[in-house]
Amino acid sequence: MIVLIPAYEPGQALPRLVAELRREHPLADVIIVDDGSGATYASVFDETRRAGATVLTHPANRGKGVALRTGIAHAVRAHPGAAVVTADADGQHTVADIGRVAHETGDAQRSGIPTLILGCRAFAGDVPLRSRAGNTVARGIFRLAAGWSLGDTQTGLRGIPADLLPWVAAQPGDRFEFEQNVLLRSRQAGVAVREVPIETVYLDHNASSHFRPLVDSVRVVLPLLLFAGSSLLGFLVDTVALLVLSALTGLLVPSIIAARVLSASVNFAVNRRLVFGRRGGSTLPRQLGRYAVLAAALLATNIVWIEALTRIGTPLLAAKVVTEAVLFVIGFGVQRAFVFGRAASASASAVDAGEAAPAVSSGASHVHTELGSSAGARHRNPIGPAGRMERDTPTTRRTR
Repeated sequence: MIVLIPAYEPGQALPRLVAELRREHPLADVIIVDDGSGATYASVFDETRRAGATVLTHPANRGKGVALRTGIAHAVRAHPGAAVVTADADGQHTVADIGRVAHETGDAQRSGIPTLILGCRAFAGDVPLRSRAGNTVARGIFRLAAGWSLGDTQTGLRGIPADLLPWVAAQPGDRFEFEQNVLLRSRQAGVAVREVPIETVYLDHNASSHFRPLVDSVRVVLPLLLFAGSSLLGFLVDTVALLVLSALTGLLVPSIIAARVLSASVNFAVNRRLVFGRRGGSTLPRQLGRYAVLAAALLATNIVWIEALTRIGTPLLAAKVVTEAVLFVIGFGVQRAFVFGRAASASASAVDAGEAAPAVSSGASHVHTELGSSAGARHRNPIGPAGRMERDTPTTRRTR
Protein backbone atom coordinates (compact mmCIF):
# COMPACT_ATOMS: atom_id res chain seq x y z
CA MET A 1 0.00 0.00 0.00
CA ILE A 2 1.20 3.47 -0.85
CA VAL A 3 0.41 6.47 1.35
CA LEU A 4 0.55 9.67 -0.70
CA ILE A 5 0.69 13.05 1.07
CA PRO A 6 0.82 16.34 -0.85
CA ALA A 7 2.42 19.07 1.26
CA TYR A 8 2.72 22.84 0.94
CA GLU A 9 4.53 24.72 3.71
CA PRO A 10 3.93 21.93 6.26
CA GLY A 11 4.60 22.01 9.98
CA GLN A 12 6.11 19.45 12.31
CA ALA A 13 2.91 17.39 12.12
CA LEU A 14 4.14 15.94 8.81
CA PRO A 15 7.36 14.23 9.99
CA ARG A 16 5.53 13.04 13.11
CA LEU A 17 2.83 11.46 10.94
CA VAL A 18 5.41 9.77 8.70
CA ALA A 19 7.34 8.44 11.70
CA GLU A 20 4.18 7.00 13.24
CA LEU A 21 3.10 5.49 9.92
CA ARG A 22 6.46 3.79 9.49
CA ARG A 23 6.38 2.57 13.09
CA GLU A 24 2.85 1.13 12.89
CA HIS A 25 3.12 -0.07 9.27
CA PRO A 26 6.82 -0.72 8.53
CA LEU A 27 6.04 -2.22 5.12
CA ALA A 28 4.19 0.87 3.90
CA ASP A 29 5.75 3.21 1.34
CA VAL A 30 5.12 6.88 2.09
CA ILE A 31 5.36 9.37 -0.79
CA ILE A 32 5.48 13.08 0.03
CA VAL A 33 5.07 15.69 -2.71
CA ASP A 34 6.63 19.02 -1.72
CA ASP A 35 4.52 21.41 -3.77
CA GLY A 36 7.01 24.28 -3.99
CA SER A 37 7.28 25.04 -0.27
CA GLY A 38 10.70 26.63 -0.72
CA ALA A 39 13.94 26.66 1.25
CA THR A 40 12.25 27.82 4.46
CA TYR A 41 10.65 24.39 4.84
CA ALA A 42 13.65 22.31 3.74
CA SER A 43 14.34 21.18 7.30
CA VAL A 44 10.81 19.81 7.64
CA PHE A 45 11.19 17.73 4.49
CA ASP A 46 14.68 16.60 5.56
CA GLU A 47 13.18 15.32 8.80
CA THR A 48 10.34 13.70 6.85
CA ARG A 49 12.87 11.98 4.61
CA ARG A 50 14.83 10.71 7.59
CA ALA A 51 11.58 9.27 8.98
CA GLY A 52 11.44 7.01 5.91
CA ALA A 53 9.44 8.87 3.25
CA THR A 54 10.25 9.41 -0.41
CA VAL A 55 10.05 13.14 -1.16
CA LEU A 56 9.17 14.46 -4.62
CA THR A 57 9.73 18.19 -5.10
CA HIS A 58 8.02 20.75 -7.30
CA PRO A 59 10.28 23.79 -7.84
CA ALA A 60 7.21 26.07 -7.54
CA ASN A 61 3.73 25.79 -6.08
CA ARG A 62 1.42 24.19 -8.65
CA GLY A 63 -1.61 23.24 -6.58
CA LYS A 64 -2.88 20.18 -4.72
CA GLY A 65 -4.33 18.60 -7.86
CA VAL A 66 -0.98 18.68 -9.65
CA ALA A 67 0.79 17.38 -6.54
CA LEU A 68 -1.60 14.44 -6.32
CA ARG A 69 -1.13 13.64 -10.02
CA THR A 70 2.65 13.77 -9.55
CA GLY A 71 2.46 11.33 -6.66
CA ILE A 72 0.05 9.01 -8.46
CA ALA A 73 2.23 8.92 -11.57
CA HIS A 74 5.26 8.05 -9.42
CA ALA A 75 3.30 5.34 -7.59
CA VAL A 76 2.05 3.80 -10.84
CA ARG A 77 5.57 3.62 -12.23
CA ALA A 78 7.47 2.62 -9.09
CA HIS A 79 4.81 0.41 -7.46
CA PRO A 80 2.68 -1.15 -10.23
CA GLY A 81 -0.46 -2.85 -8.99
CA ALA A 82 -0.48 -1.15 -5.58
CA ALA A 83 -3.42 0.86 -4.30
CA VAL A 84 -2.88 4.39 -2.99
CA VAL A 85 -4.25 6.09 0.11
CA THR A 86 -4.03 9.89 0.05
CA ALA A 87 -3.83 11.87 3.29
CA ASP A 88 -3.31 15.48 4.35
CA ALA A 89 -0.05 16.88 5.69
CA ASP A 90 -1.53 18.86 8.59
CA GLY A 91 -2.01 15.96 11.00
CA GLN A 92 -5.81 15.83 10.69
CA HIS A 93 -5.74 12.17 9.66
CA THR A 94 -4.72 9.65 12.28
CA VAL A 95 -2.64 6.59 11.51
CA ALA A 96 -5.53 4.40 12.67
CA ASP A 97 -7.89 6.05 10.19
CA ILE A 98 -5.35 5.79 7.38
CA GLY A 99 -5.06 2.08 8.13
CA ARG A 100 -8.87 1.73 8.20
CA VAL A 101 -9.21 3.37 4.78
CA ALA A 102 -6.36 1.20 3.49
CA HIS A 103 -8.16 -1.94 4.64
CA GLU A 104 -11.42 -0.85 2.97
CA THR A 105 -9.51 -0.01 -0.21
CA GLY A 106 -8.02 -3.49 -0.24
CA ASP A 107 -11.50 -4.98 0.07
CA ALA A 108 -12.69 -2.78 -2.80
CA GLN A 109 -9.76 -3.81 -4.98
CA ARG A 110 -10.38 -7.49 -4.33
CA SER A 111 -14.09 -7.12 -5.13
CA GLY A 112 -13.36 -6.06 -8.70
CA ILE A 113 -15.97 -3.28 -8.47
CA PRO A 114 -14.46 0.17 -9.22
CA THR A 115 -14.85 1.92 -5.87
CA LEU A 116 -13.34 5.00 -4.24
CA ILE A 117 -13.08 4.99 -0.45
CA LEU A 118 -13.60 8.26 1.42
CA GLY A 119 -12.72 8.89 5.04
CA CYS A 120 -15.84 10.79 6.16
CA ARG A 121 -15.67 13.19 9.13
CA ALA A 122 -18.62 13.98 11.42
CA PHE A 123 -18.98 17.77 11.63
CA ALA A 124 -20.36 17.94 15.15
CA GLY A 125 -19.06 19.20 18.46
CA ASP A 126 -16.01 21.48 18.64
CA VAL A 127 -15.48 22.10 14.92
CA PRO A 128 -13.98 25.48 13.86
CA LEU A 129 -16.61 27.79 12.40
CA ARG A 130 -14.55 28.29 9.22
CA SER A 131 -14.41 24.54 8.64
CA ARG A 132 -18.06 23.93 9.53
CA ALA A 133 -19.26 26.72 7.21
CA GLY A 134 -16.89 25.70 4.43
CA ASN A 135 -17.99 22.08 4.51
CA THR A 136 -21.68 23.04 4.61
CA VAL A 137 -21.22 25.28 1.56
CA ALA A 138 -19.18 22.62 -0.24
CA ARG A 139 -21.75 19.88 0.40
CA GLY A 140 -24.57 22.09 -0.84
CA ILE A 141 -22.70 23.10 -3.98
CA PHE A 142 -21.74 19.48 -4.65
CA ARG A 143 -25.35 18.34 -4.33
CA LEU A 144 -26.45 21.10 -6.70
CA ALA A 145 -23.76 20.32 -9.26
CA ALA A 146 -23.75 16.51 -9.01
CA GLY A 147 -27.37 15.69 -8.22
CA TRP A 148 -26.41 13.38 -5.32
CA SER A 149 -25.02 13.81 -1.82
CA LEU A 150 -21.95 12.96 0.22
CA GLY A 151 -21.34 13.55 3.91
CA ASP A 152 -17.81 14.92 3.41
CA THR A 153 -16.86 16.19 -0.04
CA GLN A 154 -13.62 17.84 1.11
CA THR A 155 -11.92 14.93 2.80
CA GLY A 156 -8.33 14.40 1.75
CA LEU A 157 -8.25 10.86 3.16
CA ARG A 158 -9.14 8.70 0.18
CA GLY A 159 -8.42 5.17 -0.92
CA ILE A 160 -7.83 4.56 -4.62
CA PRO A 161 -7.58 0.97 -5.92
CA ALA A 162 -4.80 0.38 -8.44
CA ASP A 163 -7.15 0.04 -11.41
CA LEU A 164 -8.62 3.51 -10.74
CA LEU A 165 -5.32 5.40 -10.46
CA PRO A 166 -5.09 6.24 -14.20
CA TRP A 167 -8.68 7.46 -14.25
CA VAL A 168 -8.25 9.61 -11.15
CA ALA A 169 -5.07 11.18 -12.52
CA ALA A 170 -6.86 12.06 -15.77
CA GLN A 171 -9.46 14.29 -14.08
CA PRO A 172 -9.21 18.07 -14.57
CA GLY A 173 -8.24 20.67 -11.99
CA ASP A 174 -4.90 21.79 -10.59
CA ARG A 175 -5.88 22.85 -7.08
CA PHE A 176 -8.47 21.80 -4.51
CA GLU A 177 -11.14 21.44 -7.19
CA PHE A 178 -9.28 18.37 -8.54
CA GLU A 179 -10.55 16.20 -5.68
CA GLN A 180 -14.08 17.54 -6.15
CA ASN A 181 -13.95 16.84 -9.88
CA VAL A 182 -13.03 13.22 -9.18
CA LEU A 183 -16.23 12.88 -7.15
CA LEU A 184 -18.36 14.83 -9.64
CA ARG A 185 -17.36 12.52 -12.49
CA SER A 186 -17.35 9.23 -10.58
CA ARG A 187 -20.92 8.06 -11.25
CA GLN A 188 -20.72 8.98 -14.92
CA ALA A 189 -17.60 6.80 -15.20
CA GLY A 190 -19.20 3.88 -13.36
CA VAL A 191 -17.17 4.39 -10.17
CA ALA A 192 -18.86 3.76 -6.82
CA VAL A 193 -18.06 5.93 -3.79
CA ARG A 194 -18.07 4.45 -0.28
CA GLU A 195 -17.73 6.55 2.88
CA VAL A 196 -15.93 5.24 5.96
CA PRO A 197 -16.36 7.09 9.31
CA ILE A 198 -13.14 8.61 10.64
CA GLU A 199 -12.15 10.79 13.57
CA THR A 200 -12.59 14.56 13.16
CA VAL A 201 -9.31 16.26 14.12
CA TYR A 202 -8.57 19.99 13.90
CA LEU A 203 -5.22 21.30 15.12
CA ASP A 204 -5.07 25.00 16.14
CA HIS A 205 -8.58 25.47 14.73
CA ASN A 206 -7.40 24.32 11.30
CA ALA A 207 -5.08 27.35 10.97
CA SER A 208 -2.64 25.49 8.71
CA SER A 209 -5.22 24.72 6.01
CA HIS A 210 -4.72 26.43 2.64
CA PHE A 211 -8.29 25.68 1.54
CA ARG A 212 -10.43 28.74 0.74
CA PRO A 213 -14.04 27.58 1.28
CA LEU A 214 -15.81 30.08 -0.97
CA VAL A 215 -13.20 30.56 -3.71
CA ASP A 216 -12.32 26.89 -4.06
CA SER A 217 -15.96 25.79 -3.87
CA VAL A 218 -16.87 28.22 -6.65
CA ARG A 219 -14.32 26.43 -8.84
CA VAL A 220 -16.42 23.29 -8.44
CA VAL A 221 -19.73 24.92 -9.34
CA LEU A 222 -18.30 27.04 -12.18
CA PRO A 223 -19.66 24.72 -14.91
CA LEU A 224 -23.14 25.07 -13.40
CA LEU A 225 -22.80 28.87 -13.30
CA LEU A 226 -21.65 28.93 -16.93
CA PHE A 227 -24.54 26.66 -17.87
CA ALA A 228 -26.92 29.03 -16.09
CA GLY A 229 -25.50 31.94 -18.10
CA SER A 230 -25.80 29.98 -21.33
CA SER A 231 -29.35 28.97 -20.49
CA LEU A 232 -30.23 32.57 -19.65
CA LEU A 233 -28.92 33.67 -23.04
CA GLY A 234 -30.92 30.91 -24.76
CA PHE A 235 -33.98 31.81 -22.69
CA LEU A 236 -33.76 35.47 -23.75
CA VAL A 237 -33.35 34.54 -27.43
CA ASP A 238 -36.19 32.02 -27.18
CA THR A 239 -38.55 34.34 -25.31
CA VAL A 240 -38.00 37.38 -27.54
CA ALA A 241 -38.40 35.24 -30.67
CA LEU A 242 -41.56 33.59 -29.27
CA LEU A 243 -43.20 36.89 -28.36
CA VAL A 244 -42.33 38.49 -31.71
CA LEU A 245 -43.35 35.50 -33.84
CA SER A 246 -46.59 34.84 -31.95
CA ALA A 247 -47.53 38.53 -32.24
CA LEU A 248 -46.82 38.53 -35.99
CA THR A 249 -48.46 35.22 -36.86
CA GLY A 250 -50.98 34.57 -34.09
CA LEU A 251 -49.89 30.90 -34.17
CA LEU A 252 -48.57 29.62 -30.84
CA VAL A 253 -47.16 26.18 -31.68
CA PRO A 254 -45.26 27.17 -34.88
CA SER A 255 -43.88 30.19 -33.01
CA ILE A 256 -42.64 27.98 -30.16
CA ILE A 257 -40.93 25.62 -32.63
CA ALA A 258 -39.24 28.39 -34.63
CA ALA A 259 -38.07 30.20 -31.51
CA ARG A 260 -36.71 26.97 -30.03
CA VAL A 261 -34.73 26.08 -33.17
CA LEU A 262 -33.05 29.49 -33.06
CA SER A 263 -32.28 29.43 -29.33
CA ALA A 264 -31.17 25.77 -29.39
CA SER A 265 -28.55 26.55 -32.03
CA VAL A 266 -27.14 29.32 -29.85
CA ASN A 267 -27.31 27.16 -26.71
CA PHE A 268 -25.56 24.16 -28.30
CA ALA A 269 -22.65 26.27 -29.56
CA VAL A 270 -22.12 28.02 -26.23
CA ASN A 271 -22.46 24.87 -24.10
CA ARG A 272 -20.13 22.84 -26.27
CA ARG A 273 -17.40 25.47 -26.30
CA LEU A 274 -17.59 27.20 -22.94
CA VAL A 275 -19.57 25.13 -20.46
CA PHE A 276 -18.43 21.56 -21.08
CA GLY A 277 -15.21 22.37 -22.95
CA ARG A 278 -15.66 19.96 -25.87
CA ARG A 279 -13.77 21.29 -28.90
CA GLY A 280 -12.83 18.15 -30.80
CA GLY A 281 -14.38 17.91 -34.23
CA SER A 282 -14.53 14.11 -34.16
CA THR A 283 -17.21 14.12 -31.45
CA LEU A 284 -19.36 16.85 -33.02
CA PRO A 285 -21.75 14.55 -34.99
CA ARG A 286 -22.43 12.37 -31.93
CA GLN A 287 -22.95 15.37 -29.67
CA LEU A 288 -25.14 17.11 -32.23
CA GLY A 289 -27.31 14.02 -32.60
CA ARG A 290 -27.73 13.61 -28.86
CA TYR A 291 -28.46 17.30 -28.43
CA ALA A 292 -31.12 17.09 -31.15
CA VAL A 293 -32.82 14.24 -29.28
CA LEU A 294 -32.71 16.22 -26.02
CA ALA A 295 -33.92 19.41 -27.72
CA ALA A 296 -36.84 17.57 -29.31
CA ALA A 297 -37.85 16.06 -25.97
CA LEU A 298 -37.58 19.41 -24.20
CA LEU A 299 -39.49 21.11 -27.01
CA ALA A 300 -42.35 18.63 -26.77
CA THR A 301 -42.47 19.08 -23.02
CA ASN A 302 -42.28 22.84 -23.45
CA ILE A 303 -45.25 22.89 -25.83
CA VAL A 304 -47.42 20.66 -23.65
CA TRP A 305 -46.71 22.59 -20.46
CA ILE A 306 -47.09 26.08 -21.97
CA GLU A 307 -50.35 25.14 -23.70
CA ALA A 308 -51.68 23.60 -20.49
CA LEU A 309 -50.75 26.64 -18.42
CA THR A 310 -52.13 29.19 -20.89
CA ARG A 311 -55.42 27.26 -21.18
CA ILE A 312 -56.04 27.69 -17.46
CA GLY A 313 -55.47 31.43 -17.74
CA THR A 314 -51.75 31.78 -17.01
CA PRO A 315 -50.17 34.67 -18.97
CA LEU A 316 -47.83 33.50 -21.73
CA LEU A 317 -44.71 35.08 -20.18
CA ALA A 318 -45.41 33.56 -16.76
CA ALA A 319 -46.08 30.14 -18.30
CA LYS A 320 -42.81 30.42 -20.19
CA VAL A 321 -40.79 31.28 -17.05
CA VAL A 322 -42.25 28.42 -14.98
CA THR A 323 -41.72 25.87 -17.74
CA GLU A 324 -38.14 26.92 -18.47
CA ALA A 325 -37.18 26.92 -14.78
CA VAL A 326 -38.09 23.25 -14.44
CA LEU A 327 -36.56 22.24 -17.76
CA PHE A 328 -33.31 24.07 -16.86
CA VAL A 329 -32.51 21.55 -14.13
CA ILE A 330 -33.37 18.60 -16.36
CA GLY A 331 -31.39 19.98 -19.29
CA PHE A 332 -28.21 20.55 -17.27
CA GLY A 333 -28.12 17.02 -15.92
CA VAL A 334 -28.79 15.39 -19.29
CA GLN A 335 -26.26 17.52 -21.17
CA ARG A 336 -23.54 16.93 -18.58
CA ALA A 337 -24.02 13.16 -18.46
CA PHE A 338 -25.34 12.27 -21.92
CA VAL A 339 -24.74 14.94 -24.56
CA PHE A 340 -21.29 16.28 -23.69
CA GLY A 341 -20.19 13.53 -21.28
CA ARG A 342 -16.73 12.07 -21.65
CA ALA A 343 -16.73 8.85 -23.60
CA ALA A 344 -13.91 7.28 -21.61
CA SER A 345 -14.82 5.13 -18.64
CA ALA A 346 -12.67 4.67 -15.57
CA SER A 347 -11.08 1.54 -16.98
CA ALA A 348 -10.13 3.21 -20.25
CA SER A 349 -8.25 6.23 -18.88
CA ALA A 350 -4.50 6.59 -18.72
CA VAL A 351 -2.03 8.53 -16.58
CA ASP A 352 -0.73 11.57 -18.41
CA ALA A 353 2.96 10.94 -18.86
CA GLY A 354 3.63 14.25 -20.51
CA GLU A 355 4.69 16.20 -17.42
CA ALA A 356 8.31 16.46 -16.51
CA ALA A 357 9.35 14.24 -13.63
CA PRO A 358 9.92 16.12 -10.36
CA ALA A 359 13.04 15.71 -8.29
CA VAL A 360 12.80 12.69 -6.00
CA SER A 361 14.76 12.05 -2.87
CA SER A 362 14.70 9.06 -0.56
CA GLY A 363 17.22 8.85 2.21
CA ALA A 364 20.57 10.11 0.91
CA SER A 365 19.99 9.37 -2.77
CA HIS A 366 18.60 11.83 -5.34
CA VAL A 367 16.95 10.37 -8.41
CA HIS A 368 14.45 11.17 -11.14
CA THR A 369 11.64 8.70 -11.70
CA GLU A 370 10.24 7.87 -15.10
CA LEU A 371 6.53 8.65 -14.95
CA GLY A 372 4.28 6.63 -17.20
CA SER A 373 1.08 4.68 -17.64
CA SER A 374 0.12 1.69 -15.57
CA ALA A 375 -0.82 -0.28 -18.67
CA GLY A 376 0.30 -3.85 -18.27
CA ALA A 377 0.93 -3.43 -14.55
CA ARG A 378 0.67 -6.54 -12.41
CA HIS A 379 -2.13 -6.67 -9.85
CA ARG A 380 -1.97 -8.10 -6.39
CA ASN A 381 -3.56 -7.82 -2.98
CA PRO A 382 -2.22 -4.54 -1.51
CA ILE A 383 -3.11 -5.37 2.08
CA GLY A 384 -1.66 -8.26 3.98
CA PRO A 385 -3.04 -10.08 7.03
CA ALA A 386 -4.66 -7.94 9.73
CA GLY A 387 -4.59 -4.90 7.49
CA ARG A 388 -0.77 -4.90 7.23
CA MET A 389 0.31 -2.85 4.22
CA GLU A 390 2.71 -4.46 1.77
CA ARG A 391 5.62 -2.77 0.07
CA ASP A 392 6.95 -2.75 -3.46
CA THR A 393 10.56 -2.04 -4.32
CA PRO A 394 10.74 1.29 -6.19
CA THR A 395 12.09 1.23 -9.73
CA THR A 396 14.20 4.35 -10.29
CA ARG A 397 16.88 5.65 -12.63
CA ARG A 398 19.74 7.91 -11.58
CA THR A 399 20.21 11.10 -13.56
CA ARG A 400 23.48 11.56 -15.37
